[in-house]
Amino acid sequence: MSILKTRPNTKPVVDLSGPQGNAFNLLALACTTGKEFGWSKLAIDGVCDEMRMSNYKHLIETFDKHFGEVIDLNLAGMEL
Repeated sequence: MSILKTRPNTKPVVDLSGPQGNAFNLLALACTTGKEFGWSKLAIDGVCDEMRMSNYKHLIETFDKHFGEVIDLNLAGMEL
């Protein structure tokens, strides 16, 4: 047995600079994750509509607002 001083990172990481980071993939991931959370179709559609309201930066910020507790977004090498 070992005692960890920090909790290991167990959240999935989405690399925004690769194919995982395209807007369509993030929208699909939002839909899938919302279903896993047990959200209604109306709630999922609301989040996806909010993600589509503006530009890519807004989409990422909205995704992070709703799913940041369970999914990390890797912005390494990107400017928004």
